[in-house]
Amino acid sequence: MTAILYPIATNAELALSQPRGRAAREKDAAKVAGEAVVFTTDAVGPAFATEAAALQAYGERVEAPDAADRYCRLTEQILPEPGRSFAPVQPTYEDGRRWPKPAPAPRTAWRLMVSYWRLASAERPIEAPQARQARRAKQNLAPETLRAIARQPLRPVEPQQPLDIGLFETRLPENPNIVVPDE
Repeated sequence: MTAILYPIATNAELALSQPRGRAAREKDAAKVAGEAVVFTTDAVGPAFATEAAALQAYGERVEAPDAADRYCRLTEQILPEPGRSFAPVQPTYEDGRRWPKPAPAPRTAWRLMVSYWRLASAERPIEAPQARQARRAKQNLAPETLRAIARQPLRPVEPQQPLDIGLFETRLPENPNIVVPDE
């Protein structure tokens, strides 16, 4: 199986049009770039109303015949609608039914997502803080702004570390270097 060769660039648009090179692994990408790189995925280009329209525009990039060129994919994103709330719905018990009729599905758009090695020194687009962080920092944000931030996908604070022990294993208190099964 061939590894995907991700482009190396300062932003997603340049990753599609003028990459500095391509690499499958971080150390290879850093060697080509001559500096540290960070793996990221960003949206590029216009939003399309249907998946068919997006495939028509980006089909050769999404369905690349060579496995090494499959660094693009289409994703569906919810479009914000003024006056529409996505708050949890309280259950009702009417006519023998527990839940109300479902609300109509929100409007969505299809976007091209490009995965690439971004140069660590490159400026990131200005991003809003995560909603939870903004609330904890007690920033004075308008409710509409806070709702828009909450609709954005979650970003990890730091990369997830691999588990060093299993679910049913513990370290001995007298010697933390020894892992024993836990019953």
